[in-house]
Amino acid sequence: MCGIAGFFGCLPQTYPPREIMRRMLAVLSHRGPDGQGLHLDEGGGLGHTRLSIIDLAGGQQPMSNEDDTVWVTFNGEIFNYVELQEDLAKRGHKFRTRSDTEVIVHMYEERGLACVEAFNGDFAFALWDKRKNRLVLARDRMGVRPLYYTHRGALIFASEMKALFQVPGVQPEIDPIALDQCFTFWFPLAPRTPFRDIQELPPGHILIAESGSVSVSSYWELRYPVGSENSDLPAPTEKQMAEELEALLIDATRIRLRADVPVGAYLSGGLDSSVVTALIRLFTASRLKTFSVGFEAEEFDETKYQQEVVEALATDHESITCTHGDIGRIFPEVIWHAERPILRTAPAPLYQLSALVRQNEFKVVLTGEGADEVLAGYDIFKEAKVRRFWARQPRSSWRPLLLRRLYPYLADVQGQPQAYLQAFFGTALDRPADPFFSHLPRWSMTSRIKAFFSQDLRQTIGGYDALEELRQRLPAEYNAWHPLSQAQYLEAAHLLPGYILSSQGDRVSMAHAVEGRFPFLDHRVVEFAARIPPRLKLKGLKEKHILRRSIGRYLPNAIAERPKQPYRAPDSQSFLGPCIPEYVEDLLSKQALLRTGYFEPRSVQKLLDKCRRQGTVGFRDNMAVVGILSVQLLDHLFVRGKEAIAPAPALSTTV
Repeated sequence: MCGIAGFFGCLPQTYPPREIMRRMLAVLSHRGPDGQGLHLDEGGGLGHTRLSIIDLAGGQQPMSNEDDTVWVTFNGEIFNYVELQEDLAKRGHKFRTRSDTEVIVHMYEERGLACVEAFNGDFAFALWDKRKNRLVLARDRMGVRPLYYTHRGALIFASEMKALFQVPGVQPEIDPIALDQCFTFWFPLAPRTPFRDIQELPPGHILIAESGSVSVSSYWELRYPVGSENSDLPAPTEKQMAEELEALLIDATRIRLRADVPVGAYLSGGLDSSVVTALIRLFTASRLKTFSVGFEAEEFDETKYQQEVVEALATDHESITCTHGDIGRIFPEVIWHAERPILRTAPAPLYQLSALVRQNEFKVVLTGEGADEVLAGYDIFKEAKVRRFWARQPRSSWRPLLLRRLYPYLADVQGQPQAYLQAFFGTALDRPADPFFSHLPRWSMTSRIKAFFSQDLRQTIGGYDALEELRQRLPAEYNAWHPLSQAQYLEAAHLLPGYILSSQGDRVSMAHAVEGRFPFLDHRVVEFAARIPPRLKLKGLKEKHILRRSIGRYLPNAIAERPKQPYRAPDSQSFLGPCIPEYVEDLLSKQALLRTGYFEPRSVQKLLDKCRRQGTVGFRDNMAVVGILSVQLLDHLFVRGKEAIAPAPALSTTV
């Protein structure tokens, strides 16, 4: 894991290219505190900040082939590098290191642009082919590692957008359409980013710049079988599928333990992280180090479940307790690293958790991220199933009561009355064939936050329709997929890379130079899970049935059979409680809101008064407070970065 940056073409002449590159790398130093490297050529430059995990002594980057005609700067890991290196050596390629980075160079020599198809890993890399005067950018299939670029005469790229802003002439400006998307889906639709003219290389894509042209194409796409199940061929039995899933997860975990430094694990107390922890225990004789975050607020805390797994699997455990005050205090740092608006505070405790990992001198942790997307674990999948049943008799008064099987506490969720929640879940009951049926209630609720947009912002956005843009991007065969597969696609292909792996993943872990690895996102696991019949993933209203059947025996029964508990953290109360952080009052003041121009000050003030008065507020108002504050912070930290709100030391050195 590292930070990468570079350019192809001629940079602005304000500063020498070497100085510009040094500035770009300096702002990425948190991603790679173990060293820096730089290679400049006539056609461009590659830069690297290193987090040493594999081949601690010999893995310096940028790295080249034997005759220095192919160079690479690389962020991430190629987990099958051992097997690839052995095969390439047999084909005559000479290796100077034990690093997985060098495999990229030689595989490119062997297979050209198709080299990415051989890699099992989480990666973002830039490869410079001097002979062809070609720059290649590539990103892993699921979008675990970030990669951004912009055109300013030269093609300029980096692991984080803040590095691009170090280049003269690249000025951050918030994109109104991106705001509309974030306040619909929680994320901008790649390649769009929160900033104008800054693009994100989408997951599973490759960019080629040569001969004055730039092209972007897909080399891998998530697909599901057509039809209500999978195929006309004899289907494997449930037992056979459970066994194959187990074998794949074991191997995915095994290769993700490859490192020259200790590897730990996150442990939430839920099924997914517990499965990963149990599988790690199969491959290590030493005492496994696990890490978790708890909350002072009981409604969010899962400490008792975490402790049950710790005792059952005999791990060496470290935990941290997150308070409302902690979230308010570190939120500016979270936005600085996330580089985008967020509507929930969930990334903040994970930012604290990665700091705990680093304090314990660990650089690598395995997590259960991705299981909910690929094996149908989220509540939204169960909600859609109930709503489809309800849609057959939309006037029924008892069918909505099935929702109590999902949420026994439904009437009291964040203070919302039963009637309100039934209206929420009843969205689009007259459109069960809509390709977005599963997600329309969530997107509709999130979109209501746009009521706080200023008149100027609304006029700028005009008649733009975020849902229509997403409709135009759906795969041709999408409508022929099973409804569960459609819902899974929206989560795995969009929310996962756009939010979960970004704001809650790479950005908050790498803020403290901690690499997260995700066995459930091994592309072999993802592709196999897509072929599992929907009835084996969501059996009745029991989520991830096939995973429980496959791995459950390694866990305490209470954990193996535990229903999904969504990961949540305190939201508006973190900013509007007894001790309001000074920056909150500054950025949500009438003057600050008028200055940025994104939100209507009077409406925002009414929202804040309501939240202070009621204490417990609904989902929409919680998201509105967090979303508005995060946009104001984003503007302050990047667009108007010279103003001072004096948050944390980490910000004072980078803003």
